Parts: sequence; structure tokens; C-alpha cells
Amino acid sequence: MTIRTLVLKKKLSRALRKAWPVPSWVIMKTHGRVRFHAKQRHWRRGKIKT
Repeated sequence: MTIRTLVLKKKLSRALRKAWPVPSWVIMKTHGRVRFHAKQRHWRRGKIKT
């Protein structure tokens, strides 16, 4: 595996983790102040710069 594919895989995996919604316990803990990710990305709408 080259360094380029490794960097690309790490970037894609990080974007995959960030694409998930905020857990319900976080919403409860913050009393509804945090409801959604400000930078949440949809797979079809927002593209990742690779």
C-alpha cells in the first residue's frame, strides 16, 4: 500500500465517522442545545476534497 492510498483511506474513514448524526444521549445531556452536526455531510450532496 502506498502512502497516497493510506492518506486517502484515512481521510475517507474520518469523513465517514463525521457523517453520522449526533447521538441521542448528547442531545439529552446538552438539554437540546446540540441537535445536529454543523458540518454533517450527505453522501450525494456534499463531496470530499481528495
